[in-house]
Amino acid sequence: MTRPAGSDVADVRAVLAAVGQASRDRDAGAIGRHYAPGAWIADLAPPLVRRGFDVAGVQQWLDGWGGPVEVTSRDQTIAVSGDLALVQHLQQTRTRTRDGEDVAWWARATVALARTPEGWRIVHEHVSVPFYMDGSDRAALDLHPEKLEMTDA
Repeated sequence: MTRPAGSDVADVRAVLAAVGQASRDRDAGAIGRHYAPGAWIADLAPPLVRRGFDVAGVQQWLDGWGGPVEVTSRDQTIAVSGDLALVQHLQQTRTRTRDGEDVAWWARATVALARTPEGWRIVHEHVSVPFYMDGSDRAALDLHPEKLEMTDA
């Protein structure tokens, strides 16, 4: 029996929601359960890329904050073809420093998932922020999607 594509999209959304809840709970182990072994991850933290989800490193990062880490999505698209799904979106991360200061930033994200016997698992993740091309090498953490101007090349 063939599953309707909408069901697959709902299942992918459920994975993303579970990752979001685990971030709020600051539980790297729960986040990592949604990644395939050997997933190709290029996120904001060095190195440029790693294979596999670094539970200890992500837990250390989560523990460094003074409150929940809220990751929300905007302008999300999900495409499913067979056993592969591609998610593109802008994501905002909001949290509080240990000193009580609220912080937030936007990033671009692309996530690929594969259907496995255990369900949908993240096999590729790329999260990035642009940087100012003025020689300062500063990350452009002050950008907001309300000012978003998408252009076609």
